[in-house]
Amino acid sequence: MPELRIAPDVARSIRLVVLDVDGVLTDGGLYMGATEGGTSVELKRFEITDGLGIKMMDRARLHVVLVSGRSSAANRLRAAELDVPFHEGPGGFKLDIVEELQSIQGVDWRETACVCDDLADLPIFRRAGLAVAVANAVPEVKAIAHGVTRRRGGRGAVREFAEALLRARGQWASLVEAYVSQRDRTREAEGVR
Repeated sequence: MPELRIAPDVARSIRLVVLDVDGVLTDGGLYMGATEGGTSVELKRFEITDGLGIKMMDRARLHVVLVSGRSSAANRLRAAELDVPFHEGPGGFKLDIVEELQSIQGVDWRETACVCDDLADLPIFRRAGLAVAVANAVPEVKAIAHGVTRRRGGRGAVREFAEALLRARGQWASLVEAYVSQRDRTREAEGVR
């Protein structure tokens, strides 16, 4: 599969990045159970490198939001850890959520990127100025995608997208240098060599 490439003019127009959660930030699997007391428990696996990709997009002053068609404490926890907004659209209804976010941010569909994987995403995916499918997306999503990641959802697809977007915007190298530089100064201040 070829490397994800994004046209620089398209990349520079993006201001809002909408990320689906299940199947994009996770592999789509659910671990479900209950405690002895009957409290339900839902666990998901999130790829750690995706988190840094999200942080880099945030550092580039892109508004990144997580949108899910399911109510999930695990999703809320991950969003809080990343300090990014999370919106739930129970039943898979995401279009109203995204249009409200666009209104709040003052952006239109040409300025909106979406990374998605399944049928519930098609209403927003069809409208996005930059629609990227993860490698494990359903055929209907891949068929209309502007690009497809080599990595699967929950296995670094969001990081791959973030790098491709930020490289196309001409920001990746400077963001990496600032990130590394910040950590070098922290280590020096702590006396670590």
